[in-house]
Amino acid sequence: MTVQTANEFKLPDAGEGLTEADIVAWRVAVGDAVAVNDVIVEIETAKSIVELPSPYAGEVLALLVAEGDTVQVGTPIIRIGDAGATAPAAPAAPIEPVEPVDDADAPRTGPEIIDTNIPPTGQATLVGYGPKQRTLRRRTRKGEVRSAPLAPPVQPAARQPFPDPRVGRALAKPLVRRLARDLGIDLASVIPTGPDGTVSRDDVLAAASPIIERTAPVAAPRAGELETREPIRGVRKQMAAAMVASMSTAPHVSEWLTVDATATVELVARFKERREFAGIKVSPLLVVARACVLAMRRTPLVNSTWDEAAQEVVVKHYVNLGIAAATPRGLIVPNIKGAHDLSLVELAQALETLADTARVGRTQPADLSGGSFTITNIGVLGVDGGAPIINPGESAILCLGAIKSQPWVVGDQVVPRQVMTLSLSFDHRHIDGATGSQFLTDVAGIVSDPGSALLF
Repeated sequence: MTVQTANEFKLPDAGEGLTEADIVAWRVAVGDAVAVNDVIVEIETAKSIVELPSPYAGEVLALLVAEGDTVQVGTPIIRIGDAGATAPAAPAAPIEPVEPVDDADAPRTGPEIIDTNIPPTGQATLVGYGPKQRTLRRRTRKGEVRSAPLAPPVQPAARQPFPDPRVGRALAKPLVRRLARDLGIDLASVIPTGPDGTVSRDDVLAAASPIIERTAPVAAPRAGELETREPIRGVRKQMAAAMVASMSTAPHVSEWLTVDATATVELVARFKERREFAGIKVSPLLVVARACVLAMRRTPLVNSTWDEAAQEVVVKHYVNLGIAAATPRGLIVPNIKGAHDLSLVELAQALETLADTARVGRTQPADLSGGSFTITNIGVLGVDGGAPIINPGESAILCLGAIKSQPWVVGDQVVPRQVMTLSLSFDHRHIDGATGSQFLTDVAGIVSDPGSALLF
């Protein structure tokens, strides 16, 4: 007698301590066959849209929640199993944890026990969460003697030619491959429009664009409607709570400085002609971002946080550079981890990848946490300046205004120059006016004279 089984997949914590998520779109329907790690649903958390893979193989027996529902973590959302099954299967026996050890750190004092991490019957290894699909090694304890595992018998086989790794592989530049990987796009499924059948950056973004259509911020009104209501959820809900908390706890001070950015504009134009920046978007934001990292060497308090519980100021000796991004789902602030260690070309690549990923709603939760300083560029919207709100957990935020041709006094003459306004908001509990002013003038000094960056 064949036993029919069914498994209920419960909504996991897709981020760092998230408690709920919205069901954006089901990728499967009742009756569909799914394999382990097939993407079954897209959810919107308080930070980003995440694709969830299936932990089970079988037939979709029931979708337990509808698109648009807000679901608590731990709630069953889908039932997968054998056709005709109704009851959830009994849970599999737990796996005894094995401590992962990197190859470089593994001790060489004794033989290693290799665990291929094969789960028990009925439990699959799931990409993204659950047991990781990698080789695990357990350190040999002191005084413990272990024999090496027996190797399986070698079966004779005919010698086969090595396959050509290029066969069936989409043609794309490394930056395009990285973008596709970050967006979760299979290059083989993208229609190439580049020369000689190569997949371009625009091709990848076009393949990811349907996510934007599903997350339009405001629905069109019906005939005769005088008002429409949109639920506050996901990123917008998180943004609202974060801004209220920031303004309620940190006393904001904002300073403004107008600067001649002509030298930066000319430098960016020269960058675009260099082969190091081929295929990379370069803008004045790159120069400002590097200027901020350098200016922090003189004013490290700008790159800190106020720990209310411990009554301490935590000064960070790394820069996770946040870039505020307006998306169809609301304002998010993904950050570039370790921006202080990146070369100028690497920083330009990181800025481009961050913007592309945010634009199509594929920013991952890990990229939205841990920021230490933020830049918001409202100049791209044609705005001259503003007094931004500090991102929670940080102490300062720099706002970039639009670069415009304006009359400027140079020597004894008034000449047209490329002028922009920088404004800095900072937490006045531990950053005084002198420190904030020093940082702002240092950044402005590099923008007006990029060569002065050599002094930092």
